[in-house]
Amino acid sequence: MNTRFSHEEVARVEGLETARFSALVVVGLLVLFYGGTFLISARIGKKEENADGYMTAGNNIGFGISAASMTATWIWASSMYASATSGYTYGISGPIHYGLWGALMILFIYPFGKRIRQVAPKAHTLAEVMYARHGRSSQLMLAGSNIVGSLISLMSNFIAGGVLISMLSPFTFTQGVFAVAAGVLLYTLWSGFRASVLTDFVQVVAMLGAVAVIVPVIFFAAGFPAAFETGAERLTPEQGDFFSSTAFMEQGAPYIAAVLAYAIGNQTIAQRLFAVRQDLIKPTFVTATVGYGAMVIGVGMLGVLALYLGYEPTGGDVNNIIPGMAAEYLPPVLLALFFIMIVGALSSTADSDLAALSSIMMADVYGQNVAGKEKANPRTMLLVGRITMVLATAAAVAFASLQLNILDLLVFVGALWGALVFPVLASFYWDKVSGKAFTTSVLAALAVFLPVRFSWIPVDGAFGIAVDVLAVLGVGVVLGLMVFGFFGVRAAKVVGVAAVVVSAPFALGSLHEYATLSGSLVAYSVSTVVCWAMSVRRREGFDFSLIARRTGDFDQGPQAAQAPAPPDAPDAPEPAGTTTP
Repeated sequence: MNTRFSHEEVARVEGLETARFSALVVVGLLVLFYGGTFLISARIGKKEENADGYMTAGNNIGFGISAASMTATWIWASSMYASATSGYTYGISGPIHYGLWGALMILFIYPFGKRIRQVAPKAHTLAEVMYARHGRSSQLMLAGSNIVGSLISLMSNFIAGGVLISMLSPFTFTQGVFAVAAGVLLYTLWSGFRASVLTDFVQVVAMLGAVAVIVPVIFFAAGFPAAFETGAERLTPEQGDFFSSTAFMEQGAPYIAAVLAYAIGNQTIAQRLFAVRQDLIKPTFVTATVGYGAMVIGVGMLGVLALYLGYEPTGGDVNNIIPGMAAEYLPPVLLALFFIMIVGALSSTADSDLAALSSIMMADVYGQNVAGKEKANPRTMLLVGRITMVLATAAAVAFASLQLNILDLLVFVGALWGALVFPVLASFYWDKVSGKAFTTSVLAALAVFLPVRFSWIPVDGAFGIAVDVLAVLGVGVVLGLMVFGFFGVRAAKVVGVAAVVVSAPFALGSLHEYATLSGSLVAYSVSTVVCWAMSVRRREGFDFSLIARRTGDFDQGPQAAQAPAPPDAPDAPEPAGTTTP
């Protein structure tokens, strides 16, 4: 693609000259990217598509593609934009808090993932497993939360694409959103999840290479390292402090809680967990951990550079930091590479969201609640999946016009999913958890989370102390769950109790002042306490072997469902023993 200056326009943004591509160049770059991914998708298309392959690619994806897909899915345009926003807001520790904790959460998935695949080797969604474990209410609760979460994720990626195109071309934000949405839908619609994972491999290689070149070029073009010496006076004491308590309490700590919830509750992650070959789960997620951390922290440092330079994002919108910096400091060829990098990042996650939404509607809504496991028609399932992709794209495009803050969206969805983490994990390890305990604990957690998160009730006096107590318990739950996956229940209890004891003197009386963090921690603690209290005295146990028999391939017809589906509320009273989390 020819990107000489003769193909550019020059625009004034905040009083500075910035490179801006012509409409012809941008259209060419979009055709190059989306046309290439469509050709890749078309080559793997099947004349007679398989419903199970459309959802999980046969549960047998190899290491290279699965690791690249996991990395690409976790690295989205919103990750880059939000990491830069964190650096611009909190200083040098901001991208570390964003990227490091996000990377570690990928690592924390794999021990839980091994257990999930052990009990449900051929499942398609976590909600499908919850149906086999508890019944319809917990299934629809988890499926519903994922529909909301994936729509928000899809919307935020379309926002990122619209911002990018509107800043680097004559096209408007709305036109940019439509272009990205159409491109992603084009190559994902026919082959579903298989198209998503295969194009992810190409996209993540391109993204990692682009970051390795683009970030250093912008730094040196902006006057690094002198910019960090002359711009230090622009920082507040908290922004200049690597160990800033403000950065940790407002960004680091909420994100630790949020991304743990993302890891456990997000169908895009679960879909890759069910698709990768079972013996490759650990190396896949370890590799994705390293790739994500390096890329997101590196891009986030552009926000730190903007802070030191005194850069004012276009229109005061922090979502514009990265495209604005790139347009100002990159030469035309690298600006084109940057454009492809961001489009690839947002597309890799947007196609994952579409695949996740389609699998939920195929397996959880149609496959188990409309037709039933034994009567589900694979061809009808494929039609449902494709219609879902089209409708989800239309809805996300409509919501993208709101142009909400991406970082706020990410933390909010993560905190919302915090209400599900303990009930979901406990359902895979503890045979005493019932469907009633699952549903009640999640609803109770949401009932407390929402007023705390949005300050619907004044958090002072006795109510503020109550919130602090619950939030401190939440600290213990989060750290305990992290330890549990690797070291078991005894170590988790020790760490959880120690975390409560150590944090209580500092948190009681003040933690409620941080609405985002306290809301997330309250969601964890309330769901944990209620679920435990309703399950601990229960005598009946659950036979985990039933899950594998109740889930499985839809294309095999009636033989895929040898065990009867569970009743809507209580678990089948099959005795079994396992470790209590």
